Amino acid sequence: MSYVVNRASIRREHFQSLLLIAISDFSRFTLVKNTQLNLKINHMSKRVVIFNHKGGVSKTTSIYNIGWMLSRTNNVLVVDADPQCNLTSLILGDDFERYYIDDSTKQQNLKDGVEVAFTGKPIPIKAVNCFSPKRAPSLYLLAGHANLSEYDAALTFAQTSYNALTTLQNLPGAFSELIKLTEEKYSIDYTIVDLNPGLSAINQNLFLSCHAFIMPTNPDPFSVMAINTLTNVLPKWVLWKRNAVQVFADSAYPLIEGEPKFIGSLIQRFNVRNGRAARPYRDNIEEIKNKIKGDFINAISKVGMTLSSEQYTNDFIESGYCLDEIPDFQGLLPKSHQAGVPVFELSREEINETGNVLDRMIISRDNFNNKFKLIGKKLINLLSYA
Repeated sequence: MSYVVNRASIRREHFQSLLLIAISDFSRFTLVKNTQLNLKINHMSKRVVIFNHKGGVSKTTSIYNIGWMLSRTNNVLVVDADPQCNLTSLILGDDFERYYIDDSTKQQNLKDGVEVAFTGKPIPIKAVNCFSPKRAPSLYLLAGHANLSEYDAALTFAQTSYNALTTLQNLPGAFSELIKLTEEKYSIDYTIVDLNPGLSAINQNLFLSCHAFIMPTNPDPFSVMAINTLTNVLPKWVLWKRNAVQVFADSAYPLIEGEPKFIGSLIQRFNVRNGRAARPYRDNIEEIKNKIKGDFINAISKVGMTLSSEQYTNDFIESGYCLDEIPDFQGLLPKSHQAGVPVFELSREEINETGNVLDRMIISRDNFNNKFKLIGKKLINLLSYA
């Protein structure tokens, strides 16, 4: 009898041991899966759009420089949504034309990436392959396309019909879905979006698909006029989105929630005299800062497009929410284009000058390096609140 009891006891203990092992394995599996999920959540990319509907404000150059600088320590995706494809040309350089002819790359761009949605094909959107410069391997380009504007009419109708036609319900979220999948593919930390000058439906859509925005300006009266326009237009875009998020919630590609937060302006393209902007530009710079501090902030804060005063800090507010003032690159710019790198990345050999000219250019290069480093730090800090 005791023998039977002992055997039963052994079987029971064996079963308990197996159960403990199974529970332990399941716990480890759950921990791993939860850790992977948390890593994926924590690694979610932050998107910022550098936008002004006025042309000639160096937005593409800013994206190129800021993206390159951030990629020194982060994985950065730059998205070219301007049919002029200037950002794509800057990064691809001599390979620009070949990129749109070669079978392996010609469909790896923003327009072809969302083509299945805009043509109604029963195929999900997939991430595209991105190009990286040799000297910036953590910078990834989602290339533009000259015919991207072909989709503007359909997107306009989709965004104004409020899901009246089910065939159009997947269009408003298509660009954001493509960017999200590409971000996941390359473990992107920061995405910077370049838009064309204008107030098109595609610009509205991509602007509202970002977590934050920067407004580039240059010190002339037309920039002040542009700020007045954006003061009126951007709140209307946000109000549209608040209604649209629920309308398109059941589509294959829902809109992301939340409003893009304003994280600063850039004032660019002016000459320097004695260490500061030359006299003709100073009044315009002050007018831009006062316009942003006043009417612009008052308007966008009413629709949730601003951070708190504590998050901005008093110094930043007093600066007119200016991330930095960036003068002309002057003689460094053609050398930058020739070398295929930003001005702050030029080597002594690529500057290719001697004597005092070389010394002045090295000082200028290093100053721009410090400026874009500081801009990058400010951007990362403000994006953490967006």
